[in-house]
Amino acid sequence: MTESRNPWKVVSRASVYENNWIRVDHHEVLNPSGGPGIYGVVHFKNHAIGVVPIDENGNVILVGQYRFPLNAYSWEIPEGGGNLALPILESAQRELREECGLTAKHWLEIIGSDLSNSATDESAVTFLAWDLADVPADPEETEHLQIARVPFWQAVERVKRGELRDSLTVMSLLRVALMAYQGELPTALASRLAPK
Repeated sequence: MTESRNPWKVVSRASVYENNWIRVDHHEVLNPSGGPGIYGVVHFKNHAIGVVPIDENGNVILVGQYRFPLNAYSWEIPEGGGNLALPILESAQRELREECGLTAKHWLEIIGSDLSNSATDESAVTFLAWDLADVPADPEETEHLQIARVPFWQAVERVKRGELRDSLTVMSLLRVALMAYQGELPTALASRLAPK
């Protein structure tokens, strides 16, 4: 558990593709055993941000949208990308407003993670949000969204059944469930999300 030295040696690096959101780098490397190899890395130009919004009835707000890379429809917590130059919380507040037409009075950072760390450098932060208020939604032109209010523990059951598969959604809902079981939720949410 104490080894942290980088065993990879980069011989060369070339950017082979880039757009406004990602850059793909091709590396010629010497692998940890000293042999030659290649390594492709997808560099993300934004933070990944997720929000677990809980309403006054203990529902979590989920967003449904078609995910182009998977060729499948997906129900997820509100999530998106945050500009690296801006505070992460500010970007999370923007995502909740744009996708769901909601603001929240209270915010709590609940988990950080590295997403698909064998091929990307994308990192994520998720917030718990409550005391919600309606505002006009403003989704991006690439987003055709549906919104659903789902009882929190039903959403957790959907994770357990494999019906909610988005990684940020899975880890965030399970994190909130663990907080509920361990008595770590803010007082205002504890009664709304009492374990079933």
